[in-house]
Amino acid sequence: MKTGLSLINPYTITQFLACYEKNAPFMVRPQSEIIKPLVELPFLASLEALLNSWPHPVQAHLPDVRDEASSIETTTKDALKLFNNGMGLLFNEAHTISPLLTEWLENLRKDLGLSAMTIGRCLIYATPDGKGTAPHFDQNMNFVLQIHGTKKWKIAANHDVINPLTRHTMGLEPDPEMMSYLEGPLPTQMPEDAQEFELTPGSVLFVPRGQWHSTEAAGDALALNFTFTPPTWIDLFTAAMRSRLALMPEWRETASGVADEDRRPLAQHKFDYLLSILAQELPHWRASDVLDATDPEL
Repeated sequence: MKTGLSLINPYTITQFLACYEKNAPFMVRPQSEIIKPLVELPFLASLEALLNSWPHPVQAHLPDVRDEASSIETTTKDALKLFNNGMGLLFNEAHTISPLLTEWLENLRKDLGLSAMTIGRCLIYATPDGKGTAPHFDQNMNFVLQIHGTKKWKIAANHDVINPLTRHTMGLEPDPEMMSYLEGPLPTQMPEDAQEFELTPGSVLFVPRGQWHSTEAAGDALALNFTFTPPTWIDLFTAAMRSRLALMPEWRETASGVADEDRRPLAQHKFDYLLSILAQELPHWRASDVLDATDPEL
C-alpha cells in the first residue's frame, strides 16, 4: 500500500515540508501509476457516474456568491440540472463511500504528522466550464487531485488574517471572533501578486491553510480533495485541560447563578476559587503532558 504522501511523488517529504512550513502552495505535475487506484475509482469515471452512485444530498453553489457560503442541498437528480445551468456541485464526506479514500486520508494524516484530533474529509468538486469558486480562504489545508478537465487556481498570501480559525469568503462579513483578530481591512479582490496554477488530470495541488484562493474551470471539471482541519495549539491545550479538570468534582459542578444579578457575586467567588486551584497547577504542566492526553499513540 502506498503512503498518503505518494500524492506528491516524485518529490520527497523534505521538499514538501519546506513549502508546508512556510504555508506556501505546492504543485505536482500530472502523474499516473501511483495515483491510478484513486483516479480509477468507478464513481469518479464521470459526473454522471458519481451522481448515479452518490447516496447523500449534494451541495449546489448558488450563482450570487459562487461559493459554499451561499448554497443549497439538492438531490442527485436535480443536481445535474443545476450543474447544466452553471452551478458548481460539492459532494461532502466522499471517503464514507470508499474504503480506499478512507485509507489514503488516514495515511496522509499520519505522514504529515497531524494530531489524531484532526478532522479529515474527502470532498469532490464538480465545476462547469467557465465557472469556479469566488475568492476565499479556509481554516483547513487541502490536497487537490484533478480528475477530469482543467482548473485554474489563483493563490495569494493572506496578510490580514493570520492562522484563521474559520472560513471566509471575500466580500462577506467576517464572523465576530475573526473580527477580534483581524490585522487589517480585508481585500475586495484577489491580490495582484497571486500565483497561478493550472491543474490538468493527474495534477496535485497543496493549498495551504488561510491563503486566499479562487478557481475557474476550462471545460467541465471534477476534482478530489483531501481536506484536513488540524487542531490548533488552543485546541490541544483546551482538550487536555478539559480532561484534567473533568477529574475534579468541583469543576464538574453546574455553573449556577452566573446570569442572576443577586447570585452573581457568589458565582464569581466560586469561580475565583476554582481558577486559583488551576493557577497553582498550571506551572507544573509540560507540553508532554498535553500531547500525552491528545495524542497518546506516540
